[in-house]
This record gives sequence, C-alpha cells and structure tokens, in this order.
Amino acid sequence: MAIPYNGVTEDYRDGVNLVDIDEDAVFETAIVGRQGGTCFQLNRLFVRLLRELGYEVTVMAAATAEGREAFGLDVEHMFGRVALGGEQWLVDVGYPGPHYIEPLLVSDTVQTQYGCQYRLVERESAILLQRRGAATRWGAVYTFAMTPRQWTDWKEMEDRLREILSEPRRGDGQDVLCGRGFPNGQAVLKGRRYLTVRDGREQVRTVTDDEEHQMLIAGILSGDLA
Repeated sequence: MAIPYNGVTEDYRDGVNLVDIDEDAVFETAIVGRQGGTCFQLNRLFVRLLRELGYEVTVMAAATAEGREAFGLDVEHMFGRVALGGEQWLVDVGYPGPHYIEPLLVSDTVQTQYGCQYRLVERESAILLQRRGAATRWGAVYTFAMTPRQWTDWKEMEDRLREILSEPRRGDGQDVLCGRGFPNGQAVLKGRRYLTVRDGREQVRTVTDDEEHQMLIAGILSGDLA
C-alpha cells in the first residue's frame, strides 16, 4: 500500500533493463523516493528483501490474457512464491490490480481479502488465478506455472519492450498504467479506464477530461486518493 505500481514515469533513457538492473539504484528511486515501479522492479526488490530476511523464495512468471496477446510470452509478469511451514504462498507487490494484496496460499480453497475472493484453478499444465468482487463474477487475473524462474528468463521480454518503445507513443493517455492499494481496496488507471475497488465493490468509468486524467495519475502515485 505504501508504494504504487508506476508504469507512467519509467525512465528508459539508458535502455530497457529487466535482467541486469542495479537493484540499489532502483531501491533509491522506487522505495526511498516512493516513485514506485513495475513488477520487474518492485517484485525483484521484494524477493531480495524476503531472502535477506531468511525466507525461501522462488521467482515466478505469469501472463495476463491481454499481455499474452500483446507480447506472446508467458513471462509478462514477475512475482514470487514463498515456502513457509510446509505451505506455499504467492507474494506479489508489483501488479497494478485489482489483485491480492496479502500473501495468497497455494491451495484449492477460496480465499477472501478486503471484500474480494480469490481462487486457483488448474488449466491443463498451468494455474489460473481468478478473482471475484462482492457483486461480480469470477474473472482471470493471470495464468502461471509453478516452474522456478531465473532473472535471465526475462531477456525475451526485455527485447520485446525495446521494440515497443521504439515505436511512436500514442500521446492520448491510453499507454498509462498505474495502481495502488489502500486500507479497504485498490485503485487502477489503465489508459482512460479508472477502476476502484472498496470493500469488494467495484466502480469503473472512462476518464475523458485530460486534467482529471492527470490528477488521477498524480493521486495514485502520491497516495492522495479521495
């Protein structure tokens, strides 16, 4: 809740680096400076933190339906899995949302967090993470396998992002992606689509006013949400 998902102000002047990143430099900007980052920064730092605290952590990869369509890769997303007391827990501090905020137990039971329900469903050789709000149906968050990953597995994603960033930006706000958790829910701005979840109840609308769009970005990144 303290650090936002920030896909808005990423600095790629030195190139796209998902594999060989300077974790200390990222820590200064993303955490100390509270600018946040994407899964490749936030979850990588979180894995390092958990390992330094003595936890057994496995790096994991996932893909959303939209991400698989856009990138054609199963390493669109990076998160972690922690072994603790004979159980496995999913940990993810780098997803814009809406998704689980607290660790999620790897089991076939339905789990509830902040008014939303989550479940893991086997799909052929993969696992589908689903979420349901207080008044919505089950929907997919992302798909993953329990296969352990290495940082180098994201080299292909790194190359794909270089291709995308070499193309002209749209400039209409549709490239924006940011999100933040707060005590009773989450807020996500994806392009012009603004979604909030409070105690499991969702509201979504399209933001057409440019000034309001910029205000929402600033509010999510700063944590100053009405």
